[in-house]
Amino acid sequence: MIIPYGKQSITQGDIDAVVNVLKSDFLTQGPTITTFEKNFAEYIGSKYAVAVSNGTAALHLCAMALNVDSNTNVITSPLTFVASANCIRYCGGNVFFADIDPNTLTLDFAKVKDLIASKPKGFFKGIIPVDFAGYPVNLEELKMIADENDLWILEDACHAPGAYFIDNSGVKQNSGNGNFADLSIFSFHPVKHIATGEGGMITTNDDELYKKLLQLRSHGMIYQGNDKLIENHGGWYMEMQELGYNYRLSDIQAALGISQLTKAKDGIIRRNEIAEFYNISFQNTEIQILPKLSNAYHAYHMYVIQISERRELYEKLRQNKIYAQVHYVPVHMMPYYQKLYGLVGSLPVVENYYAKCLSLPMYPTLTKQEQELVISTILKK
Repeated sequence: MIIPYGKQSITQGDIDAVVNVLKSDFLTQGPTITTFEKNFAEYIGSKYAVAVSNGTAALHLCAMALNVDSNTNVITSPLTFVASANCIRYCGGNVFFADIDPNTLTLDFAKVKDLIASKPKGFFKGIIPVDFAGYPVNLEELKMIADENDLWILEDACHAPGAYFIDNSGVKQNSGNGNFADLSIFSFHPVKHIATGEGGMITTNDDELYKKLLQLRSHGMIYQGNDKLIENHGGWYMEMQELGYNYRLSDIQAALGISQLTKAKDGIIRRNEIAEFYNISFQNTEIQILPKLSNAYHAYHMYVIQISERRELYEKLRQNKIYAQVHYVPVHMMPYYQKLYGLVGSLPVVENYYAKCLSLPMYPTLTKQEQELVISTILKK
C-alpha cells in the first residue's frame, strides 16, 4: 500500500465530461471555458473569473495587470511556493518578505506593519498574502493596512477554494470573492481541491482588471466588437496592442474542472473530517498541531504537523510507503533569493517552522484504514 501526501480523485463522471468535449467541435477556445469560469465565480462568490493555464500563469498575469515594473516593491509571505514571489520578479519588481504568524502560518500583520514603517511612505505598491495550507487570511484586516498605505492586494488562494473567514459584521467571506482583494488566484494542479491536470483561475470584482486579464492571457490581442480597436480592416481583424502570453486553458481541462467543481463542497467537508481525526489522535503527544481558530473555515489543502525529529519521521514514513512531504523551504532561503537579498536568519518564525514541519497525507479519498496506518506509524516508537 502506497499512501501519497496528496492525490487527485477522478470519477467516471469526470471521464465522461472530458470525452464529451473530445467529441465536440472545440478542444480549446470554446464555450466550455466560459461555463467553467461562470461556475467557478459562482462557487467563490466573485463577479468575474478568468481561466488560465496554471497558477503561476495566473500570478504572472495579475502582476502584469497591476502594472508591476522595476519600480514596484511588494510584500509577501516566505512560506509559500516560489511562484508567489517569482511573479513580481518576472515583471522586474522587488520582493520583500514579512515573517509569519505561528498560529495561522500566514502573514503576521504586525510584521507587515513594521516592514511598511521601515521604508519611506509610498515605497511599497502591493502585498501578496498566501492562504497557506488552506487557512484563509483575514483580508478585511489586511485591507485596512493596505488602504492606509495605498497598496493593492493580490491573494494567493491556491490552497483555499471553499475556505472562508468571518468578517467584523459576522458575514462569511470566501477566499477569492473579491470583496477585499483586487485579484485572487487559484491552482488546479492534481493535488489541489479541483484538478484539471494543470490549470488556474483568477477572480476579481474589478471590470477593468477583468478586461485586461482577458487580453493578456491570449497574446495581448483584442478582437472585433472591442471599442478599443485602433483600426478595423474587416471581420477577420484583430490587434495586438501590448505584449501578452498564451496562458489559455483548454476546453478539455475546463470540462474536467466543471465536473470536479460539483464535488468541491463534499471534498472540503471530507478534508475537515480527516483533519479532525488527526487532531484527536495527536492530542497529548509530542506532535505539534495548529490551534483550531474559531473565526475561519479551513480548506485543508494540507495537514501540517511540527516535530523536532522531522527528518527521522520523514524517513520512517517513507520506509513504510507513506510519502509525507515538506511545505515549503521558505522562499527567502532559496539560493536565487539569498543572492538577491541575503535574508537567511532574519525571519525566525518561518525558519523555526521549516525545521520541524511535515505535511501528512490529506485528500478526500484517503480511507480510515489508511489514515489509521499513518497515525500508528507516526506514534509507534
